[in-house]
Amino acid sequence: MTIHSSKHQDDVDKNARSSYFNLPALDISVAFPQATPASKFPPCASDYYQFDDLLTSEEQAVRMKVRECMEKEIAPIMAERVDFCIFFLNLLFQYWEKAEFPFHVIPKLGALRVAGGTIKGYGCPGHSVTGAAIAIAEIARVDASCSTFILVHSSLAMLTIALCGSEEQKQKYLPSLAQLNTIACWALTEPAYGSDASALNTTATKVEGGWILEGQKRWIGNSTFADVLVIFARNTTTNQINGYLVKKDAPGLTVTKIENKIGLRIVQNGDILLKKVFVPDEDRLPGVNSFQDTSKVLAVSRVMVAWQPIGISMGVYDMCHRYLKERKQFGAPLAAFQINQQKLVQMLGNIQAMILVGWRLCKLYEKGAMTPGHASMGKSWITARARETVALGRELLGGNGILSDFLVAKAFCDIEPIYTYEGTYDINTLVTGREVTGIASFKPVALATRSRL
Repeated sequence: MTIHSSKHQDDVDKNARSSYFNLPALDISVAFPQATPASKFPPCASDYYQFDDLLTSEEQAVRMKVRECMEKEIAPIMAERVDFCIFFLNLLFQYWEKAEFPFHVIPKLGALRVAGGTIKGYGCPGHSVTGAAIAIAEIARVDASCSTFILVHSSLAMLTIALCGSEEQKQKYLPSLAQLNTIACWALTEPAYGSDASALNTTATKVEGGWILEGQKRWIGNSTFADVLVIFARNTTTNQINGYLVKKDAPGLTVTKIENKIGLRIVQNGDILLKKVFVPDEDRLPGVNSFQDTSKVLAVSRVMVAWQPIGISMGVYDMCHRYLKERKQFGAPLAAFQINQQKLVQMLGNIQAMILVGWRLCKLYEKGAMTPGHASMGKSWITARARETVALGRELLGGNGILSDFLVAKAFCDIEPIYTYEGTYDINTLVTGREVTGIASFKPVALATRSRL
């Protein structure tokens, strides 16, 4: 029997490990040839009740333009694998898995001409609320993170400038933002104030020629690379909420990426620190003089957010619809089994109901009849149904339901932050509850009573 030296054996083991770890992962189409991955996106099969008939020809054109771009140009990028080295191991990760933003998609999204949504003039598309919502859904159908990127930039930051900015501010900022040549974020939430956002404690103190901002913001999408930040702060003189436009290179401004998210990992959420940040008078938004002024923006953005889970659910259904016909077990396609058909139809039914609620919400807004309770119930109910729909999709894909290659695993995680942001499910429910009962129940009775004493 030959006995190798300890050093020789270590070298053999080291070479074996190196050879093993340096092998790249198999392409999913090779590793699992029985089903098509999300890089080749399935055709839309979820408009079972022919929702297109309810859209104008302009809205249909917007839908098809966005759908074609997302399926053919964005889906392959979202699913592409990128090499990088860590601890000497050549690993392959998707952008979502790496929690990095694919900046090369921005020109493609800019070419869609959807940024600015409902804003008229200043190079913005001036879509109907329905048309803008459809665009968001079609983006979310392929990638939820891309839709959040557009929502934050367009339906929050740009819309705030359009509704609350001066004419000079609109002329200065909106044309570039509409083309995605510059990027914006919207900073309201703070570490201590999420649902209770009106209690924010970032301050704005008047000084000669401008304002000094002090405070902290958290969970701010796009903030790590935004060129302009819309910041809300409490005026130390009036105690009211004001809005400010802060440049990314402002002295005293620090933005740090939030790590370890399980959903919307492509979205770059940040912690913002403001230490004696000077903002000139011309960059104060004159139309934001109380927290109620933010509601004008949130009313539209909440409608748009309600269409994100609709789009996500559509994409999951479309993927499951194709997968069940391709994947075979027990000598038959998975689509041939009764329990799978039942789950698929339940998903499809949820989507039809979600679409119709979302569509009605748009129409109420367009005719000036939408209330805060309408928007809140639409957002909370639709996201709850989407959560159920995506969970069913995850069941239908079995083991592949945990692989981002087939979209569903990514969507399963992405729906969670959407269920929470722009008002959690519970807070949105209470907004509607207050509207239908006339009684606000946001604070415990004992605390509310004590605060009045």
